[in-house]
Amino acid sequence: RRQESRERLSVCSKLCYAVGGAPYQITGCALGFFLQIYLLDVAQVDAFYASIILFAGRVWDAITDPMVGFFISKTSWTRFGRLMPWIMFSTPFAIISYCLIWFVPDISTGQVMWYLVFYCAFQTLVTCFHVPYSALTMFISREQSERDSATAYRMTVEVLGTVLGTAIQGQIVGKVDTPCIGSPFFFGLSNSSVAMEELNMTHDTQSLTDTRNAYMIAAGVIAGLYVLCALILVLGVRERRESSELQSDEPVSFFQGLKLVMNHGPYIKLIAGFLFTSLAFMLLEGNFALFCTYTLGFRNEFQNILLAIMLSATLTIPFWQWFLTRFGKKTAVYVGISSAIPFLIAVVVLDSNLAVTYVVAVAAGISVAAAFLLPWSMLPDVVDDFKLQHPSSHGHEAIFFSFYVFFTKFTAGVSLGISTLSLDFAGYQTRGCSQPGQVNFTLKMLVSAVPVGLILLSLLLFKLYPIDEEKRRKNKKALQDLRQESNSSSESDNTELASIV
Repeated sequence: RRQESRERLSVCSKLCYAVGGAPYQITGCALGFFLQIYLLDVAQVDAFYASIILFAGRVWDAITDPMVGFFISKTSWTRFGRLMPWIMFSTPFAIISYCLIWFVPDISTGQVMWYLVFYCAFQTLVTCFHVPYSALTMFISREQSERDSATAYRMTVEVLGTVLGTAIQGQIVGKVDTPCIGSPFFFGLSNSSVAMEELNMTHDTQSLTDTRNAYMIAAGVIAGLYVLCALILVLGVRERRESSELQSDEPVSFFQGLKLVMNHGPYIKLIAGFLFTSLAFMLLEGNFALFCTYTLGFRNEFQNILLAIMLSATLTIPFWQWFLTRFGKKTAVYVGISSAIPFLIAVVVLDSNLAVTYVVAVAAGISVAAAFLLPWSMLPDVVDDFKLQHPSSHGHEAIFFSFYVFFTKFTAGVSLGISTLSLDFAGYQTRGCSQPGQVNFTLKMLVSAVPVGLILLSLLLFKLYPIDEEKRRKNKKALQDLRQESNSSSESDNTELASIV
Protein backbone atom coordinates (compact mmCIF):
# COMPACT_ATOMS: atom_id res chain seq x y z
CA ARG A 1 0.00 0.00 0.00
CA ARG A 2 2.91 2.33 0.75
CA GLN A 3 4.34 1.57 -2.71
CA GLU A 4 0.99 2.34 -4.36
CA SER A 5 0.75 5.57 -2.36
CA ARG A 6 4.14 6.70 -3.68
CA GLU A 7 3.00 5.91 -7.22
CA ARG A 8 -0.17 8.01 -6.98
CA LEU A 9 -0.23 11.16 -9.10
CA SER A 10 -1.56 14.46 -7.86
CA VAL A 11 -4.43 16.14 -9.67
CA CYS A 12 -2.04 18.94 -10.63
CA SER A 13 0.39 16.48 -12.23
CA LYS A 14 -2.43 14.80 -14.15
CA LEU A 15 -3.70 18.16 -15.39
CA CYS A 16 -0.24 19.30 -16.49
CA TYR A 17 0.27 15.98 -18.25
CA ALA A 18 -3.15 16.23 -19.90
CA VAL A 19 -2.55 19.77 -21.17
CA GLY A 20 0.40 18.46 -23.18
CA GLY A 21 -2.00 16.56 -25.44
CA ALA A 22 -3.84 19.70 -26.54
CA PRO A 23 -1.35 21.05 -29.16
CA TYR A 24 -1.52 17.93 -31.31
CA GLN A 25 -5.31 17.90 -31.25
CA ILE A 26 -5.80 21.65 -31.74
CA THR A 27 -3.57 21.76 -34.80
CA GLY A 28 -4.70 18.35 -36.05
CA CYS A 29 -8.36 19.32 -35.82
CA ALA A 30 -7.81 22.64 -37.60
CA LEU A 31 -5.89 20.88 -40.38
CA GLY A 32 -8.25 17.91 -40.55
CA PHE A 33 -11.45 19.91 -40.83
CA PHE A 34 -10.28 22.98 -42.73
CA LEU A 35 -7.14 22.26 -44.78
CA GLN A 36 -8.99 20.56 -47.62
CA ILE A 37 -11.53 23.36 -48.09
CA TYR A 38 -8.75 25.95 -47.57
CA LEU A 39 -6.60 24.49 -50.35
CA LEU A 40 -9.54 24.17 -52.73
CA ASP A 41 -11.48 27.39 -52.13
CA VAL A 42 -9.01 29.87 -50.55
CA ALA A 43 -5.55 29.00 -51.89
CA GLN A 44 -7.30 27.89 -55.11
CA VAL A 45 -5.17 24.79 -55.58
CA ASP A 46 -6.49 22.38 -58.20
CA ALA A 47 -8.30 19.40 -56.64
CA PHE A 48 -5.81 16.94 -58.16
CA TYR A 49 -2.81 18.74 -56.63
CA ALA A 50 -4.68 19.24 -53.36
CA SER A 51 -5.12 15.46 -53.17
CA ILE A 52 -1.37 15.03 -53.69
CA ILE A 53 -0.59 17.50 -50.89
CA LEU A 54 -2.99 15.85 -48.45
CA PHE A 55 -1.90 12.33 -49.36
CA ALA A 56 1.84 13.02 -49.30
CA GLY A 57 1.61 14.99 -46.06
CA ARG A 58 -0.30 12.25 -44.27
CA VAL A 59 1.95 9.48 -45.56
CA TRP A 60 5.07 11.41 -44.59
CA ASP A 61 3.53 12.03 -41.19
CA ALA A 62 3.02 8.29 -40.83
CA ILE A 63 6.61 7.51 -41.86
CA THR A 64 8.07 9.94 -39.33
CA ASP A 65 6.38 8.20 -36.39
CA PRO A 66 8.52 5.02 -36.40
CA MET A 67 11.57 7.13 -37.33
CA VAL A 68 11.09 9.31 -34.27
CA GLY A 69 10.35 6.22 -32.20
CA PHE A 70 13.68 4.76 -33.32
CA PHE A 71 15.65 7.88 -32.42
CA ILE A 72 13.90 8.16 -29.06
CA SER A 73 14.91 4.58 -28.26
CA LYS A 74 18.52 5.63 -28.93
CA THR A 75 18.28 8.80 -26.84
CA SER A 76 20.21 8.81 -23.58
CA TRP A 77 18.64 9.89 -20.32
CA THR A 78 19.31 13.50 -19.32
CA ARG A 79 18.46 15.50 -16.25
CA PHE A 80 15.24 16.48 -18.05
CA GLY A 81 14.48 12.85 -18.94
CA ARG A 82 14.65 11.01 -22.24
CA LEU A 83 11.40 12.28 -23.76
CA MET A 84 11.13 15.89 -22.56
CA PRO A 85 14.05 17.26 -24.64
CA TRP A 86 12.24 16.17 -27.83
CA ILE A 87 9.15 18.09 -26.76
CA MET A 88 11.10 21.23 -25.83
CA PHE A 89 13.26 21.54 -28.94
CA SER A 90 10.59 20.69 -31.53
CA THR A 91 8.04 23.28 -30.35
CA PRO A 92 9.44 26.58 -31.78
CA PHE A 93 10.07 25.12 -35.24
CA ALA A 94 6.65 23.44 -35.29
CA ILE A 95 4.73 26.67 -34.76
CA ILE A 96 6.68 28.46 -37.51
CA SER A 97 5.92 25.77 -40.08
CA TYR A 98 2.29 25.61 -38.93
CA CYS A 99 1.74 29.33 -39.58
CA LEU A 100 3.32 29.05 -43.03
CA ILE A 101 0.82 26.33 -44.01
CA TRP A 102 -1.97 28.92 -43.73
CA PHE A 103 -0.12 31.60 -45.72
CA VAL A 104 -0.90 32.09 -49.41
CA PRO A 105 2.42 32.95 -51.12
CA ASP A 106 2.40 35.58 -53.86
CA ILE A 107 4.04 33.33 -56.43
CA SER A 108 2.72 32.17 -59.79
CA THR A 109 4.50 28.82 -59.73
CA GLY A 110 5.64 26.62 -56.88
CA GLN A 111 2.52 27.08 -54.76
CA VAL A 112 1.92 23.34 -54.58
CA MET A 113 5.52 22.76 -53.47
CA TRP A 114 5.14 25.48 -50.80
CA TYR A 115 2.22 23.72 -49.13
CA LEU A 116 3.75 20.29 -49.57
CA VAL A 117 7.06 21.30 -47.93
CA PHE A 118 5.61 23.13 -44.95
CA TYR A 119 2.84 20.58 -44.41
CA CYS A 120 5.41 17.77 -44.30
CA ALA A 121 7.75 19.87 -42.13
CA PHE A 122 5.02 20.54 -39.59
CA GLN A 123 3.97 16.88 -39.53
CA THR A 124 7.57 15.89 -38.79
CA LEU A 125 7.95 18.43 -35.98
CA VAL A 126 4.60 17.72 -34.36
CA THR A 127 5.53 14.01 -34.44
CA CYS A 128 8.70 14.89 -32.51
CA PHE A 129 6.33 16.35 -29.92
CA HIS A 130 3.53 13.80 -29.86
CA VAL A 131 5.37 10.45 -30.01
CA PRO A 132 7.44 11.14 -26.89
CA TYR A 133 4.39 12.66 -25.24
CA SER A 134 2.36 9.51 -25.95
CA ALA A 135 5.13 7.28 -24.61
CA LEU A 136 5.29 9.47 -21.50
CA THR A 137 2.18 7.62 -20.29
CA MET A 138 4.43 4.72 -19.28
CA PHE A 139 6.88 6.99 -17.43
CA ILE A 140 4.58 8.87 -15.07
CA SER A 141 3.50 5.89 -12.94
CA ARG A 142 3.69 2.11 -12.72
CA GLU A 143 0.10 1.80 -11.48
CA GLN A 144 -2.50 0.87 -14.10
CA SER A 145 -5.20 2.81 -12.28
CA GLU A 146 -3.07 5.96 -12.19
CA ARG A 147 -2.17 5.66 -15.87
CA ASP A 148 -5.83 5.10 -16.76
CA SER A 149 -6.84 8.11 -14.68
CA ALA A 150 -4.16 10.28 -16.28
CA THR A 151 -5.25 9.02 -19.70
CA ALA A 152 -8.84 10.06 -18.94
CA TYR A 153 -7.59 13.54 -17.98
CA ARG A 154 -5.57 13.62 -21.16
CA MET A 155 -8.43 12.54 -23.40
CA THR A 156 -10.72 15.15 -21.85
CA VAL A 157 -8.18 17.88 -22.55
CA GLU A 158 -7.45 16.52 -26.04
CA VAL A 159 -11.11 16.52 -26.99
CA LEU A 160 -11.32 20.01 -25.50
CA GLY A 161 -8.36 20.77 -27.77
CA THR A 162 -10.40 19.66 -30.76
CA VAL A 163 -13.14 22.02 -29.56
CA LEU A 164 -10.64 24.86 -29.36
CA GLY A 165 -9.21 24.01 -32.77
CA THR A 166 -12.69 23.90 -34.28
CA ALA A 167 -13.86 27.03 -32.46
CA ILE A 168 -10.79 29.18 -33.14
CA GLN A 169 -10.41 28.20 -36.76
CA GLY A 170 -14.11 28.03 -37.50
CA GLN A 171 -15.30 31.15 -35.71
CA ILE A 172 -12.48 33.42 -36.91
CA VAL A 173 -12.74 32.21 -40.50
CA GLY A 174 -16.54 32.02 -40.33
CA LYS A 175 -16.77 35.75 -39.63
CA VAL A 176 -15.61 36.39 -43.20
CA ASP A 177 -17.67 35.37 -46.21
CA THR A 178 -15.53 33.46 -48.67
CA PRO A 179 -16.63 34.53 -52.18
CA CYS A 180 -17.89 31.80 -54.46
CA ILE A 181 -18.21 31.64 -58.22
CA GLY A 182 -21.57 30.90 -59.78
CA SER A 183 -21.27 28.41 -62.63
CA PRO A 184 -22.76 29.60 -65.93
CA PHE A 185 -24.30 26.13 -66.30
CA PHE A 186 -26.56 26.65 -63.32
CA PHE A 187 -27.79 29.99 -64.63
CA GLY A 188 -28.37 28.75 -68.16
CA LEU A 189 -25.76 31.14 -69.59
CA SER A 190 -24.38 30.17 -72.98
CA ASN A 191 -22.59 33.35 -74.05
CA SER A 192 -18.99 33.38 -72.86
CA SER A 193 -18.91 37.19 -72.41
CA VAL A 194 -21.96 37.01 -70.18
CA ALA A 195 -20.30 34.21 -68.24
CA MET A 196 -17.18 36.35 -67.74
CA GLU A 197 -19.33 39.25 -66.58
CA GLU A 198 -20.99 36.94 -64.06
CA LEU A 199 -17.56 35.73 -62.97
CA ASN A 200 -16.22 39.27 -62.47
CA MET A 201 -19.33 40.33 -60.59
CA THR A 202 -19.11 37.50 -58.05
CA HIS A 203 -15.35 37.41 -57.73
CA ASP A 204 -14.67 39.76 -54.80
CA THR A 205 -10.89 40.08 -54.49
CA GLN A 206 -11.04 42.04 -51.24
CA SER A 207 -13.29 39.46 -49.63
CA LEU A 208 -10.90 36.67 -50.60
CA THR A 209 -8.01 38.66 -49.09
CA ASP A 210 -9.98 39.06 -45.87
CA THR A 211 -10.57 35.31 -45.78
CA ARG A 212 -6.86 34.62 -46.19
CA ASN A 213 -6.04 37.08 -43.41
CA ALA A 214 -8.58 35.36 -41.16
CA TYR A 215 -6.83 32.03 -41.67
CA MET A 216 -3.51 33.63 -40.70
CA ILE A 217 -5.00 35.18 -37.54
CA ALA A 218 -6.42 31.81 -36.52
CA ALA A 219 -3.02 30.20 -37.14
CA GLY A 220 -1.35 32.78 -34.88
CA VAL A 221 -3.79 32.15 -32.04
CA ILE A 222 -3.37 28.39 -32.30
CA ALA A 223 0.44 28.74 -32.39
CA GLY A 224 0.32 30.73 -29.14
CA LEU A 225 -1.75 28.00 -27.46
CA TYR A 226 0.74 25.38 -28.71
CA VAL A 227 3.62 27.13 -26.92
CA LEU A 228 1.62 27.67 -23.72
CA CYS A 229 0.59 24.02 -23.46
CA ALA A 230 4.15 22.82 -24.14
CA LEU A 231 5.46 25.02 -21.30
CA ILE A 232 2.87 23.69 -18.85
CA LEU A 233 3.77 20.10 -19.76
CA VAL A 234 7.53 20.58 -19.42
CA LEU A 235 7.32 22.51 -16.15
CA GLY A 236 4.55 20.49 -14.50
CA VAL A 237 5.39 16.82 -15.23
CA ARG A 238 8.31 14.76 -13.98
CA GLU A 239 9.47 11.91 -16.19
CA ARG A 240 10.21 8.91 -13.95
CA ARG A 241 12.67 6.44 -15.31
CA GLU A 242 11.87 3.84 -12.68
CA SER A 243 8.14 3.92 -13.54
CA SER A 244 8.72 1.93 -16.71
CA GLU A 245 11.85 -0.12 -16.20
CA LEU A 246 12.42 -3.12 -14.01
CA GLN A 247 15.78 -2.99 -12.28
CA SER A 248 16.81 -6.32 -13.81
CA ASP A 249 16.15 -5.16 -17.38
CA GLU A 250 18.82 -5.40 -20.04
CA PRO A 251 18.62 -3.20 -23.16
CA VAL A 252 17.54 -4.71 -26.47
CA SER A 253 18.22 -3.13 -29.87
CA PHE A 254 15.48 -1.19 -31.65
CA PHE A 255 15.08 -3.70 -34.49
CA GLN A 256 15.01 -6.64 -32.11
CA GLY A 257 12.40 -4.78 -30.09
CA LEU A 258 10.43 -3.97 -33.24
CA LYS A 259 10.38 -7.64 -34.20
CA LEU A 260 9.17 -8.57 -30.72
CA VAL A 261 6.46 -5.87 -30.75
CA MET A 262 5.17 -6.85 -34.20
CA ASN A 263 4.97 -10.49 -33.13
CA HIS A 264 2.90 -9.61 -30.05
CA GLY A 265 -0.60 -10.86 -30.90
CA PRO A 266 -2.71 -8.56 -28.67
CA TYR A 267 -0.96 -5.48 -30.10
CA ILE A 268 -1.60 -6.47 -33.71
CA LYS A 269 -5.25 -7.24 -33.00
CA LEU A 270 -5.76 -3.97 -31.14
CA ILE A 271 -4.23 -1.74 -33.82
CA ALA A 272 -6.08 -3.65 -36.56
CA GLY A 273 -9.39 -2.85 -34.88
CA PHE A 274 -8.62 0.80 -34.26
CA LEU A 275 -7.09 1.13 -37.71
CA PHE A 276 -10.49 0.88 -39.38
CA THR A 277 -12.16 2.94 -36.68
CA SER A 278 -9.66 5.74 -37.23
CA LEU A 279 -10.17 5.52 -40.98
CA ALA A 280 -13.91 5.96 -40.54
CA PHE A 281 -13.58 9.08 -38.42
CA MET A 282 -10.75 10.48 -40.56
CA LEU A 283 -12.95 10.29 -43.66
CA LEU A 284 -15.76 11.99 -41.76
CA GLU A 285 -13.40 14.68 -40.45
CA GLY A 286 -11.75 15.41 -43.79
CA ASN A 287 -14.95 15.75 -45.82
CA PHE A 288 -17.49 17.06 -43.31
CA ALA A 289 -16.87 20.75 -44.02
CA LEU A 290 -17.47 20.22 -47.74
CA PHE A 291 -20.49 18.01 -47.00
CA CYS A 292 -22.12 20.69 -44.81
CA THR A 293 -21.27 23.46 -47.28
CA TYR A 294 -22.47 21.88 -50.51
CA THR A 295 -24.61 18.78 -49.86
CA LEU A 296 -26.56 20.10 -46.87
CA GLY A 297 -26.36 23.74 -48.01
CA PHE A 298 -25.17 25.13 -44.66
CA ARG A 299 -22.31 27.28 -45.99
CA ASN A 300 -22.44 29.70 -43.04
CA GLU A 301 -23.19 27.10 -40.36
CA PHE A 302 -20.72 24.27 -40.86
CA GLN A 303 -18.21 25.63 -38.30
CA ASN A 304 -20.97 25.70 -35.66
CA ILE A 305 -22.03 22.15 -36.51
CA LEU A 306 -18.44 20.98 -36.11
CA LEU A 307 -18.27 22.81 -32.79
CA ALA A 308 -21.41 21.02 -31.60
CA ILE A 309 -19.80 17.64 -32.36
CA MET A 310 -16.64 18.46 -30.43
CA LEU A 311 -18.44 20.00 -27.45
CA SER A 312 -20.58 16.89 -27.16
CA ALA A 313 -17.46 14.71 -27.33
CA THR A 314 -15.72 16.73 -24.61
CA LEU A 315 -18.64 16.54 -22.21
CA THR A 316 -19.03 12.76 -22.60
CA ILE A 317 -15.38 11.76 -22.04
CA PRO A 318 -15.96 11.39 -18.24
CA PHE A 319 -18.99 9.20 -18.99
CA TRP A 320 -16.92 6.82 -21.12
CA GLN A 321 -14.18 6.72 -18.47
CA TRP A 322 -16.81 5.65 -15.92
CA PHE A 323 -18.32 3.20 -18.42
CA LEU A 324 -15.05 1.40 -19.18
CA THR A 325 -14.27 1.21 -15.45
CA ARG A 326 -17.70 -0.21 -14.69
CA PHE A 327 -18.26 -2.53 -17.66
CA GLY A 328 -14.78 -3.06 -19.14
CA LYS A 329 -12.89 -1.61 -22.08
CA LYS A 330 -14.00 -4.15 -24.70
CA THR A 331 -17.66 -3.50 -23.88
CA ALA A 332 -17.00 0.23 -24.11
CA VAL A 333 -15.55 -0.31 -27.58
CA TYR A 334 -18.63 -2.17 -28.83
CA VAL A 335 -21.14 0.28 -27.36
CA GLY A 336 -19.24 3.50 -27.97
CA ILE A 337 -18.08 3.07 -31.55
CA SER A 338 -21.21 1.31 -32.84
CA SER A 339 -23.39 4.17 -31.53
CA ALA A 340 -22.13 6.35 -34.40
CA ILE A 341 -23.69 4.14 -37.10
CA PRO A 342 -27.35 5.27 -36.90
CA PHE A 343 -26.34 8.93 -36.88
CA LEU A 344 -24.01 8.58 -39.85
CA ILE A 345 -26.88 7.02 -41.76
CA ALA A 346 -29.45 9.59 -40.59
CA VAL A 347 -27.38 12.59 -41.69
CA VAL A 348 -27.65 11.54 -45.36
CA VAL A 349 -31.05 9.84 -45.35
CA LEU A 350 -33.04 12.66 -43.74
CA ASP A 351 -33.87 15.82 -45.63
CA SER A 352 -31.57 18.77 -45.11
CA ASN A 353 -32.75 20.41 -41.89
CA LEU A 354 -30.56 22.55 -39.65
CA ALA A 355 -32.20 21.55 -36.36
CA VAL A 356 -32.01 17.83 -37.20
CA THR A 357 -28.37 18.25 -38.26
CA TYR A 358 -27.49 19.75 -34.87
CA VAL A 359 -29.21 16.88 -33.06
CA VAL A 360 -27.29 14.35 -35.16
CA ALA A 361 -24.04 16.28 -34.53
CA VAL A 362 -24.49 16.20 -30.74
CA ALA A 363 -25.33 12.47 -30.81
CA ALA A 364 -22.37 11.67 -33.06
CA GLY A 365 -20.04 13.51 -30.67
CA ILE A 366 -20.78 10.87 -28.02
CA SER A 367 -19.24 8.20 -30.27
CA VAL A 368 -16.33 10.46 -31.19
CA ALA A 369 -15.46 10.67 -27.48
CA ALA A 370 -15.26 6.88 -27.22
CA ALA A 371 -13.06 6.71 -30.32
CA PHE A 372 -10.71 9.27 -28.75
CA LEU A 373 -10.43 7.70 -25.31
CA LEU A 374 -10.32 3.96 -25.87
CA PRO A 375 -7.16 3.44 -28.01
CA TRP A 376 -4.95 5.35 -25.60
CA SER A 377 -6.56 3.67 -22.61
CA MET A 378 -6.00 0.16 -24.04
CA LEU A 379 -2.46 0.55 -25.39
CA PRO A 380 -0.83 0.58 -21.90
CA ASP A 381 -2.56 -2.75 -21.17
CA VAL A 382 -0.88 -4.23 -24.25
CA VAL A 383 2.50 -2.86 -23.13
CA ASP A 384 2.04 -4.46 -19.69
CA ASP A 385 1.14 -7.79 -21.31
CA PHE A 386 4.28 -7.52 -23.45
CA LYS A 387 6.44 -6.85 -20.39
CA LEU A 388 5.22 -10.03 -18.74
CA GLN A 389 6.06 -12.10 -21.80
CA HIS A 390 9.44 -10.37 -22.30
CA PRO A 391 10.61 -9.30 -18.81
CA SER A 392 14.22 -8.82 -19.92
CA SER A 393 13.34 -6.37 -22.71
CA HIS A 394 12.65 -2.70 -22.04
CA GLY A 395 12.62 0.72 -23.68
CA HIS A 396 10.07 -0.20 -26.38
CA GLU A 397 7.19 1.99 -25.21
CA ALA A 398 7.81 4.48 -28.03
CA ILE A 399 7.63 1.64 -30.58
CA PHE A 400 4.19 0.59 -29.37
CA PHE A 401 2.78 4.10 -29.51
CA SER A 402 4.58 5.34 -32.62
CA PHE A 403 3.67 2.33 -34.79
CA TYR A 404 0.04 2.53 -33.73
CA VAL A 405 0.03 6.14 -34.91
CA PHE A 406 2.01 5.14 -38.02
CA PHE A 407 -0.58 2.63 -39.21
CA THR A 408 -3.54 4.92 -38.58
CA LYS A 409 -1.89 7.93 -40.22
CA PHE A 410 -0.65 6.02 -43.24
CA THR A 411 -4.01 4.54 -44.07
CA ALA A 412 -5.72 7.85 -43.27
CA GLY A 413 -3.38 9.56 -45.73
CA VAL A 414 -4.26 7.07 -48.43
CA SER A 415 -7.99 7.42 -47.76
CA LEU A 416 -7.89 11.23 -47.62
CA GLY A 417 -5.92 11.44 -50.84
CA ILE A 418 -8.31 9.06 -52.56
CA SER A 419 -11.34 10.95 -51.27
CA THR A 420 -10.04 14.29 -52.59
CA LEU A 421 -9.14 12.64 -55.88
CA SER A 422 -12.66 11.19 -56.02
CA LEU A 423 -14.07 14.69 -55.74
CA ASP A 424 -11.86 15.75 -58.63
CA PHE A 425 -13.11 12.88 -60.79
CA ALA A 426 -16.71 13.73 -59.79
CA GLY A 427 -16.23 17.23 -61.19
CA TYR A 428 -15.57 19.37 -58.11
CA GLN A 429 -15.67 23.09 -58.99
CA THR A 430 -13.15 25.18 -57.07
CA ARG A 431 -14.91 27.96 -55.16
CA GLY A 432 -18.22 27.05 -56.74
CA CYS A 433 -21.38 28.29 -55.04
CA SER A 434 -22.84 24.82 -55.67
CA GLN A 435 -21.58 21.49 -56.94
CA PRO A 436 -22.77 18.94 -59.52
CA GLY A 437 -24.93 16.04 -58.36
CA GLN A 438 -22.03 13.57 -58.70
CA VAL A 439 -19.97 15.58 -56.19
CA ASN A 440 -22.83 15.59 -53.67
CA PHE A 441 -23.29 11.84 -54.09
CA THR A 442 -19.54 11.30 -53.57
CA LEU A 443 -19.61 13.39 -50.39
CA LYS A 444 -22.52 11.31 -49.04
CA MET A 445 -20.55 8.14 -49.63
CA LEU A 446 -17.44 9.58 -47.95
CA VAL A 447 -19.19 10.72 -44.77
CA SER A 448 -21.72 7.92 -44.37
CA ALA A 449 -21.56 4.65 -46.34
CA VAL A 450 -17.79 4.13 -46.25
CA PRO A 451 -17.32 5.05 -42.54
CA VAL A 452 -20.22 2.76 -41.53
CA GLY A 453 -18.63 -0.15 -43.40
CA LEU A 454 -15.25 0.50 -41.75
CA ILE A 455 -16.78 0.67 -38.27
CA LEU A 456 -18.58 -2.66 -38.77
CA LEU A 457 -15.32 -4.26 -39.89
CA SER A 458 -13.47 -2.89 -36.85
CA LEU A 459 -16.09 -4.31 -34.46
CA LEU A 460 -15.53 -7.76 -35.97
CA LEU A 461 -11.78 -7.43 -35.42
CA PHE A 462 -12.22 -6.40 -31.78
CA LYS A 463 -13.80 -9.78 -31.11
CA LEU A 464 -10.29 -11.24 -31.53
CA TYR A 465 -8.67 -8.90 -28.97
CA PRO A 466 -7.74 -11.15 -26.00
CA ILE A 467 -7.17 -8.72 -23.09
CA ASP A 468 -10.43 -8.49 -21.16
CA GLU A 469 -10.91 -7.26 -17.58
CA GLU A 470 -9.95 -10.59 -16.02
CA LYS A 471 -6.74 -10.70 -18.07
CA ARG A 472 -5.93 -7.10 -17.06
CA ARG A 473 -6.27 -7.92 -13.35
CA LYS A 474 -4.01 -10.97 -13.69
CA ASN A 475 -1.39 -8.93 -15.56
CA LYS A 476 -1.45 -6.21 -12.91
CA LYS A 477 -0.91 -8.75 -10.11
CA ALA A 478 1.89 -10.49 -12.03
CA LEU A 479 3.67 -7.20 -12.74
CA GLN A 480 3.50 -6.21 -9.07
CA ASP A 481 4.98 -9.56 -8.05
CA LEU A 482 7.73 -9.23 -10.68
CA ARG A 483 8.68 -5.74 -9.51
CA GLN A 484 8.71 -6.80 -5.87
CA GLU A 485 10.94 -9.73 -6.77
CA SER A 486 13.22 -7.41 -8.76
CA ASN A 487 13.42 -4.89 -5.92
CA SER A 488 14.10 -7.63 -3.37
CA SER A 489 16.88 -9.02 -5.56
CA SER A 490 18.41 -5.57 -5.92
CA GLU A 491 18.29 -4.94 -2.16
CA SER A 492 19.94 -8.34 -1.55
CA ASP A 493 22.72 -7.49 -4.01
CA ASN A 494 23.29 -4.14 -2.33
CA THR A 495 23.47 -5.77 1.12
CA GLU A 496 25.97 -8.36 -0.13
CA LEU A 497 28.10 -5.64 -1.73
CA ALA A 498 28.07 -3.61 1.50
CA SER A 499 29.22 -6.64 3.54
CA ILE A 500 32.06 -7.27 1.11
CA VAL A 501 33.18 -3.65 1.38
